[in-house]
Amino acid sequence: MARPMSAEEFRTALVGEGLTVVGVGNWRTHNRNHRGPWGPVHGVMIHHTVTRGTAATVRICRDGHSDLPGPLCHGVIAKDGHVHLVGYGRTNHAGSGDPDVLAAVIAEKALPPDNERGTDGNRHFYGFECENLGDGKDPWPPVQLDAIVRAAAAVCRHHGWTARSVIGHREWQPGKVDPVGFTMASLRDRVHERLK
Repeated sequence: MARPMSAEEFRTALVGEGLTVVGVGNWRTHNRNHRGPWGPVHGVMIHHTVTRGTAATVRICRDGHSDLPGPLCHGVIAKDGHVHLVGYGRTNHAGSGDPDVLAAVIAEKALPPDNERGTDGNRHFYGFECENLGDGKDPWPPVQLDAIVRAAAAVCRHHGWTARSVIGHREWQPGKVDPVGFTMASLRDRVHERLK
């Protein structure tokens, strides 16, 4: 079990991993904590946004939409590799997912198939939304992929986790497909190398 980082520890960890970090408004206190607890934390979840344009993407991830209030993640990783911090604490990014997947993340073991929706992921995962249409055609610039690796590694390094603590939304919740365009195995390999 891990206590969530403070907002400033989170920002410091990202900057320490060599990332350009942009704070958006009152990101340190913008959260959904009134809807349930934040923590203990066990891993990092990666998403794609199905949006185009950094400004619009950051706005949506900060404010949410009629069906899902924001913030929709902790950080938005833009095409240029900048990480825009839009919220901190409990955020609406993970939803309900598979308790067996959570157990595997905690144990840092291979993930089982996700076939249940019984566990609150918003409580247990840091979330990064990555600017991409998610259609399999929108490219992932190398600088953006590097930023995703660095962001995941920053959180893992702070908590002493291995790369097995990094999962995709599609590995957590049945019916989700994100992120599309790279494999989570390849991303975890890169996080593993960075953590060496």
